[in-house]
Amino acid sequence: MADNLHPYQRLSTELADLIARTEPGERLLSEPALAKQLGVSRATLREAMRAFEGQGLIRRRQGIGTFVVSHKQVIESGLEVLQSIESLAEKIQLPVSMGDLKIRQIFADTSLSEKLRVIEGAELIEVKRVIRAEGRSVAFLVDILPEKVLISSDLEEGFTGSVLDLLLKRGAITLMNSFTEINAVAATSDIARLLEIQRGDVLLMFQAYLYDDAGRVVDFSQSYFLPGYFRFHVVRRVGLLSGAAKNND
Repeated sequence: MADNLHPYQRLSTELADLIARTEPGERLLSEPALAKQLGVSRATLREAMRAFEGQGLIRRRQGIGTFVVSHKQVIESGLEVLQSIESLAEKIQLPVSMGDLKIRQIFADTSLSEKLRVIEGAELIEVKRVIRAEGRSVAFLVDILPEKVLISSDLEEGFTGSVLDLLLKRGAITLMNSFTEINAVAATSDIARLLEIQRGDVLLMFQAYLYDDAGRVVDFSQSYFLPGYFRFHVVRRVGLLSGAAKNND
């Protein structure tokens, strides 16, 4: 059966078998040595490795090597209800923590003034942080909010990484819904460094607008997820045929 596989499929199969036989935490051979052993180019091997890293099975560290990951749980969620990573992780009893955190005051440029519906130059608060699980960084989150919604002092004590949970806990604003765009993007150098992956590796990116009960944008966010650690799904109803289509039956 293996002889009938496409060369890339054969490589993926052999690499999957190698990873399965390697103890979690152990380092694989260097890329040149592994490419020679598997009989492929380094470029082809690197593409296959990216796929396995996206699944959370291996972890590549620049200048150090590639390690097999002990990966037991996936954070899974439907997209119909907005929930924080912390809330989703709690449901499966997966401990998560906040890593690198940066909070700063910024001022709305033309793009942000349009996104948040504020005047140019308006004071905003930007919250950037990394979320960690199972000993590694799995998500990078950026939230930008008007200072009338959130100020730096709100984040000085008890902030665990979720702006959504913080706003819900305060209850000063009635949150209603979120509009979210989902894309697969290549990691920039800065994000790759924070998530300890390679520049250009694929991430899931959610760009979201959070609205209050008056229809105002209270938060503009961009969230980057390692695919292997998150699984998102949508439950959809089957649409009915239009009246014209029914009449033609």
